[in-house]
Amino acid sequence: MDSNHCQVVKDSLNGKRPVDEQTLASLETLRERLERLKKTSERFSDVTFSSAVKKLTKCEMPVGV
Repeated sequence: MDSNHCQVVKDSLNGKRPVDEQTLASLETLRERLERLKKTSERFSDVTFSSAVKKLTKCEMPVGV
């Protein structure tokens, strides 16, 4: 597993880096991986992201003009 996605999200949660496109892309990659795990086994069916991570997914990105 590429831990870089986890590190990007962790750093964004800890305020060490901004919540930007890279953060949201990493979140999407991790979300996809979790969904694949859930499909492989019921053991993972109750696994979810923390509330802090869920809040990150709702962040709106500033739009450049």
